[in-house]
Amino acid sequence: MNSKYNGYSFPLRDTVTREKVRFHNRYGIELTGDLYLPRDAAGTLAAVAVAGPFGAVKEQCAGLYAEELASRGFAAVAFDPSFIGESGGAARNVASPDINTEDFCAAVDFLSTRDFVDPERVGILGICGWGGMALNAAAMDTRVKATVTSTMYDMTRVNAKGYFDAADSADARYEMKKALNAQRTEDYKNGSYARAGGVVDPLPEDAPFFVKDYYDYYKTERGYTERSLNSNDGWNVTSSLSFLNMPILHYSSEIRSAVLMIHGEKAHSCYFSKDAFAGMVKDSPFAENKELLILPDAVHTDLYDRKDIIPFDKIQRFFQTYLK
Repeated sequence: MNSKYNGYSFPLRDTVTREKVRFHNRYGIELTGDLYLPRDAAGTLAAVAVAGPFGAVKEQCAGLYAEELASRGFAAVAFDPSFIGESGGAARNVASPDINTEDFCAAVDFLSTRDFVDPERVGILGICGWGGMALNAAAMDTRVKATVTSTMYDMTRVNAKGYFDAADSADARYEMKKALNAQRTEDYKNGSYARAGGVVDPLPEDAPFFVKDYYDYYKTERGYTERSLNSNDGWNVTSSLSFLNMPILHYSSEIRSAVLMIHGEKAHSCYFSKDAFAGMVKDSPFAENKELLILPDAVHTDLYDRKDIIPFDKIQRFFQTYLK
């Protein structure tokens, strides 16, 4: 299968330009992104860095969001995080709660130093697993003036506790660590990393709905792209190891800048946003500019590419309000 639009899962409208850009993070890893600008842009613009979902690449959802934002007057860069897609990093197909949070900050570095961007008007937008990374970045990077998360996953929680916290025990985590560390030994012996496989294919008849939901996006013409981990061979088996004991949302209640969290009511993952929002605003003196938007009847991947469901008008107004 090939991607629908010459390497991308979405078309580029003629009112928007797209340019390949490269920038480095604080660890010296070169990141690759697509910079989207309004074709008739003039003066300095507000800008947004976009990444996600977890296991996707810039040619998928992140690019779709960035292209839409550019059509509404923003500068937007959709980037591949470290170790995947066209971005650098000697190990491939691996994630890091630290380095991938830093990737967002590196995108802010890049945008803040462009002549056409007002450095006081920079925001970030994280989709799925990069929604959690975006909140972590917002808690750390005071240059981020506004953050949007869409269909957010807390990857540290789901790895450490399982879905709906069903494996939240020291024994369950210990057994997972044993298996992953045994795989580390095998990988080192073999001189290569075993892959976990992307979204299951062929799809079993008894697959749960959320697996069917992912399949419908990543394994069909709707969302397939050649570089996507989820569309192909997936992450390294050991990729999630560091997520087991590094909760990334611990300081979210200290985020002073504005946050808008968006999730579908019927998404299997909705509890991530509900609980993360509750933790962010509980006993926080900075809760006034925080908002949780639950979309009736929407499922997880509806917020990947369903422009009839993604509330882009709301996102535009939010960024215009807080990036002014």
